[in-house]
Amino acid sequence: MGKRIGRQTLQFTEEITIRSFATVVGRKEAEGPLGPFYDYVFPDNLFGEDSWEKAEQKLQQYAVELALEKVKLEAQQLDYYLGGDLLNQIIATSYTARKIGVPFFGLYGACSSLVEAMILGSCLIDGGFADLLVACASSHHETAERQLRYPTEMGVQRTPTSQWTVTGSGAYLLGKHTGDWKITHAVPGKIIDREIKNNADMGSAMAAAAADTIITFAADTGMINQIDYVVTGDLGIVGYKLCQCLLQEKGIDLGERYSDCGMAVYHAEQQDVHAGGSGCGCSAIVLGTRYLTQLLKKKGEKLFLVGTGALLSPTTNLQGDSIPGIGHGILIEKV
Repeated sequence: MGKRIGRQTLQFTEEITIRSFATVVGRKEAEGPLGPFYDYVFPDNLFGEDSWEKAEQKLQQYAVELALEKVKLEAQQLDYYLGGDLLNQIIATSYTARKIGVPFFGLYGACSSLVEAMILGSCLIDGGFADLLVACASSHHETAERQLRYPTEMGVQRTPTSQWTVTGSGAYLLGKHTGDWKITHAVPGKIIDREIKNNADMGSAMAAAAADTIITFAADTGMINQIDYVVTGDLGIVGYKLCQCLLQEKGIDLGERYSDCGMAVYHAEQQDVHAGGSGCGCSAIVLGTRYLTQLLKKKGEKLFLVGTGALLSPTTNLQGDSIPGIGHGILIEKV
C-alpha cells in the first residue's frame, strides 16, 4: 500500500495512536466553556515566575509531565520531543526540551505548530524511526502581545478583527497500537498568501490556507463527506466565515460539521476576546478537551483537524510585508 495519495495527502500504514494527552491553561481560559475539562489551571499568568516567557516554558513542561504521568511513563522513555511556540527562537520549547533531555525537533509553524509536530511525529513512527514521542505546542497572551503587537501595559485599543492569544499548552503522546484515537492521514500544507498586511486580522490571513488544505484533502481522498468533524485551528469568527465562503466556492459545504478552535475556547462576548482565540496553544488545548474528551466519545468516528498559522514576524511586519498563511491537516479516527 502506498503512503501517499494524490497531490499532498500522506496515508500511514502503521497504527499510530494518541496514547495520552494533557492540557494546561491560565485563568482566562479556565473561565471559558471548556474550563471543566482542562488538566491543570494556573492561578495567574506568571505561574510563580518572574517573566511571562519563563511562565510559558512552565506551561509546556507541566503539559508534558502530565501527559506522561497519565500513562505512568517517564520522559527518558521518549524517543523524541517535537514542539514549537511563538517566541523568538522558540525558546519556551527549547528550554522545555532542555529539561526533558531526549532528542529534540524544534518547529516553527506559528499557530499550526502542534499539527506540524503531530504530522512529523507520525512520519517518524510510521517509518520505524520511533516508538514513542511527544508533540507539544504552547502560547501565552502576554509574551505574544509583547513580541508581535504591543505590550499589554500600553493599553492599546484592540480592533474588532483581533483575536486573544491563548495562554495554554497541549502535549500529545504518540505511539503504536495503544490508545483510543489513531492518526491515519496527514496533509502537509503549503503557503498561501493573499497579501493581507494587518497583524490584527490573523483570521483573514490564514483562511485561504485552511481552505486549500481541506480542498486538497477532499480531492486527494474523496473522504470529505465521511468526516464527522472538520476543525480549523484558530481562524476565529472572521477567518471562519471567510474559510466557509472559500470552500463553498469550490462546492464544499460542510454545514454544522465545520467548526473552529478559536471560536470554542472562550465565551466571545462575555470575555471580551473580539474575534475569538488564537495562538499555538489554541488548537493544542481545544483538540483534547472539546474533541477527544467530549465529542468523539459521544458520537462520531473521524475528525480532520487543520492547524492554521500566520507566518509573520516583527521584522516582516515593520518592513510592510504581507502575512503568509499555512494549514497543516491530520485525520484522527477512533480506534
